Amino acid sequence: MRVHGRRTALALAVALLASACSGPAGPAPAPAAATRGVSAAPSTSPTAAATAVTPVEAAQVFATFTATDNVLRDGGDLRLAMEYVRDAEARLTAVAFLSTDGEPPRRRWGPPILYVPRFPASEQAPWFSVLATRDGHPTMLTFAKAGDWRLGAAARLLSGQEAPRIQLDPEGYATALAPDDKGVTISPQYMGPLHATVAEAGAEGVSAGLIGSGPYTTEVAAQITADRERAKKNGFSYDSIFTANDHPVYGLRTQDGGAVIQYSLSRTTTTTTKTAEDDYIPVPATARWAIDAPVVRRNLRITEVHQYVTAVPPSTAPAAAEVIGHDGALTRAAGQ
Repeated sequence: MRVHGRRTALALAVALLASACSGPAGPAPAPAAATRGVSAAPSTSPTAAATAVTPVEAAQVFATFTATDNVLRDGGDLRLAMEYVRDAEARLTAVAFLSTDGEPPRRRWGPPILYVPRFPASEQAPWFSVLATRDGHPTMLTFAKAGDWRLGAAARLLSGQEAPRIQLDPEGYATALAPDDKGVTISPQYMGPLHATVAEAGAEGVSAGLIGSGPYTTEVAAQITADRERAKKNGFSYDSIFTANDHPVYGLRTQDGGAVIQYSLSRTTTTTTKTAEDDYIPVPATARWAIDAPVVRRNLRITEVHQYVTAVPPSTAPAAAEVIGHDGALTRAAGQ
């Protein structure tokens, strides 16, 4: 890690925050939700100090990240920006810079609602989630610590979707789910693999009924089937595979005893010519930042990263889990 560069960026962010605080206050967009969370600056309590991360620290992490991220976006500094993100969010951040020639759009942030799990002080990898408007849209984010705090996941809530109602204890702390939690219909450790299966096989797969139908599950599977048939008629072979990666999965208990789970999947789509070499494969517009040519001759391989927020019912009231948030982008393309 470039410590000097990180400190410089932090200093710029602090200066920016100080300037904003000293000037006239303007209205800030609030998350479009009625969820009761922890405010950005809650009062401390005797038990708060015994936790690995407090709401006060979480609020500081969020404020510093949002200010620093915009400083680095304005300066086009991808290398330093990568020091504030991790996991799937790191891959999407890289694409935001690379696909815009180093000029990613500046973010607009609203005030945060914090969901901070009560971890023991000895916890080596604490994390917390935030609901805030990003560019005017309610977005669920999760920050994780491994030496320093970094943004690890972010997904915009789907249109018309209410924010999850997170269960909080009397002091405002949330409850993190264990990977094998049995109190919900799908444990966090199985969420990614099951979603990947539904996205490939759709309503006919072995996971049918466990996750609700929609644009990020059964409709994706139907589109893959249609694209495969179309490619076959045009003399190509086509396949599109979803995989659960090894990034952390984050789960929070909801008020109904269920959970909201945040995770990511990778999707790899491969198209290969089966006939003469003059049957060119068109390169989609979303991949033109990575491949200059409008077509390739033999094969095209595209990788995407997708992040999700899914509401999972409690085991006492089994029902299909529902995808309530998504973010994703094409992260790599190669062809010949």
